[in-house]
Amino acid sequence: MIKQKSFVIGSIMLCLLLVVTFIGPFLPFVDQELTDDTVRFHDDGSFSTAPFPPSWSSPFEPFGTDGEGRDLLSLIILGAQDTLLIVFFITVIRYAVAVPLALSAIKQSGPAFWVMNSWNKVFSALPPIFSAVLLMNMPFLLFSPNRMTWVIIILAFIEVGRVGYILQQEGNLVSKSLYVQAGLTIGNSPVGLYMRYYFPALLPSIITNFFLDLGKVMFLIAQLGVFSIFVSQTWVQLDFAYGELQNASLNWATLLGETRSYLRRETWIVFYPALAITYTIMSFYLIGEGLRSHFTRSTKS
Repeated sequence: MIKQKSFVIGSIMLCLLLVVTFIGPFLPFVDQELTDDTVRFHDDGSFSTAPFPPSWSSPFEPFGTDGEGRDLLSLIILGAQDTLLIVFFITVIRYAVAVPLALSAIKQSGPAFWVMNSWNKVFSALPPIFSAVLLMNMPFLLFSPNRMTWVIIILAFIEVGRVGYILQQEGNLVSKSLYVQAGLTIGNSPVGLYMRYYFPALLPSIITNFFLDLGKVMFLIAQLGVFSIFVSQTWVQLDFAYGELQNASLNWATLLGETRSYLRRETWIVFYPALAITYTIMSFYLIGEGLRSHFTRSTKS
């Protein structure tokens, strides 16, 4: 059993996040319709316009509202599922490609190694955010009806080379160990070596880096949100021969991009989505670091 404090704390945080994600939308104070409430009239005859500050009385809006008068707490709860699913699918696709590529390139030779090494060098030359901005703004993607699918694939593939290179380097060290040489001596086929020796030896690293990468993907999506580059968007016609691309998702990163204009005055509109993103990143980071410490201790003992 893993007894690392960081792992325990991260797991508790993640469990709370999952409870909010799947049970939160059914709580009575959550506005599932995300009703627009841009103008409110008061008893003295005055009125005020959105955004409205946090309020614990009636109406119950502890996080306040956004610029359209929608309850920010409801937005965050309802957007949690979209956010986590996007992060999860990106990371799963990344590892589904990187792990077989790394195993095929363990000997540091052959086409698989050349592809993985070149992939890593190309995308490591720029920070991931720059690569993501360039690729996600390609003209055919801006108006594609399958934009979300393409964006998830692009964000997954950007760092396949990095992940594959890390695992390949560790696998190369494993290939020089005595028990792998013994496996060769007793006649294991290449597939047998991969399944009986390399993959089990790399599994702790794969699991650890997977959780750490969940946090990195969350951070990358948040950065894209700040630049108002959305995973899912649609073209809205506003006037004759005029329109604009608008967000079509509730994921937390989009809240950052849509609320930058309120940063100096209505700070709560940016603060709470940023807090939700930070909480999620810390959950994955603590789990990953706890797993790393656990596996490192197990290896030494």
